[in-house]
Formats: sequence, C-alpha cells, structure tokens
Amino acid sequence: MIRELIDSYSDAISRVDAKDYAHCWADEGAIWSIPWYPAIGTIEGKGNILSFWVEAMKTFAGDHFTMVPGSIEVDGNTAKVTAYSAEVYDIGDTIFRDRGYYEDLCVKVGGRWFFKEKTFHLKHRQTFDAKASDREVTHKAD
Repeated sequence: MIRELIDSYSDAISRVDAKDYAHCWADEGAIWSIPWYPAIGTIEGKGNILSFWVEAMKTFAGDHFTMVPGSIEVDGNTAKVTAYSAEVYDIGDTIFRDRGYYEDLCVKVGGRWFFKEKTFHLKHRQTFDAKASDREVTHKAD
C-alpha cells in the first residue's frame, strides 16, 4: 500500500537507515528533485539519490521526519501522491523546523509500491539557536 510506503520512508529518514531508505525507491528511472534549493536541484538514478542522501544525512543531527498523505490518485500501476511533511533537525548550533509537501509519482512493481519521482516544496522554515537543554534526550537508540 502507498500509505505503508510513506510510513516506511519517514521511518527510514528518522532512523537514518540507508538500506530501508533505498528500499523505498524504484530501481528504474528514480528522480529526486528539490527545485527551491539550486545546490541540490534534481538527482537522477537510485544509486545517485542514495549516495547523496547518505552524505547529506551526516550533517542532519537528531533528524525527526514525518510525512502524511494528502491525496493519492491510483491509475493501475502508477499513482500520483501529494504528501505533507514536517522535519526537525540540527545543523551545527542551529535547529531547523521545516514544513512542506511532496509531489510524488509512485510505481507498483512486483505487487509493491515504490517512489519513482519525488519533488519537495518547502512551505515554511523556522530556525533558532540550540541550547544544551534542546539536545537532551529521554531515550537513546541501541
């Protein structure tokens, strides 16, 4: 189901799990686009997307990412999806809170849904200086 794909993608990002993140993408024709951020722009190919993501995630300390579907329009083995996201992460001494939406094209291969194209649009960004207490955690991953 597409909802499970969205949830798996969110979970992989929050856990910074490259294997699970890669498993969300179609093997053929994958495109990830962030048009509002020219330094990234558009990345083509699952391997290139994964390589870029792995490097980028090294700078995103404490990332927490959630995404929920807005609309899902299925047409056979393809689907157009709009999903809304909220993400909180640290870069250096700055905490970022981003909210935006994705316009996605999903494909069904072998009975399972994958992202083929993801385009992210930022709607709102909030930043503030981090204090030591902002980085206190109640649970650390094993």
